Amino acid sequence: MDYSLAVDGAPETIPGGTGVLLLHPSTGETDRIDTDFFKTDTDHFLVISTRTTAREVKQKLEYYDVDETSAEILDTLSVERGYSRRSSDAVHYVSSPDDLDGIIEQTERFLDSHDGKVRISLDSITELAYYAGEEETQAAVGELLALLAGHDAVGLFHLSKEVHPEDVLESYREQFDGVIDLDADGETDVEF
Repeated sequence: MDYSLAVDGAPETIPGGTGVLLLHPSTGETDRIDTDFFKTDTDHFLVISTRTTAREVKQKLEYYDVDETSAEILDTLSVERGYSRRSSDAVHYVSSPDDLDGIIEQTERFLDSHDGKVRISLDSITELAYYAGEEETQAAVGELLALLAGHDAVGLFHLSKEVHPEDVLESYREQFDGVIDLDADGETDVEF
């Protein structure tokens, strides 16, 4: 199954099982790329949020006019920070951003329970590495990519290029089928 990819300079479509790395500056405007990724050719999508709460993700989706009926959100922050939370069919929680097993289990549950064109977004790898460690995070990313391949889904994974050393950035690049490199001016350089 092929998926449309609405990113300047990228192939028009990517095959199911493709993982895309979004490299961005720390202050980069990633919301446009993220929400365009969801809006295009998608039946269901999961936002794994390690940087913002479910409420903030919902606000972003609403602001960018993304169909929220297709969305599920995995909030990794609210429990740890003691925020009020209400689980629902569309919002799920794990105890903290370093609960890598919980994140993988929730992602697998989502992929198992949805058919059609399914996408996930992980925002962000950088936050996961901050909480769980670089080595553990790279292993978890590998497991998430394997889940995409096994379910004919696609994923967009955010990574701040200003936080990690070059060798770490390169090791992440090697895990992915494609890389979108976003600069501070909002321009993209795409490699597939």
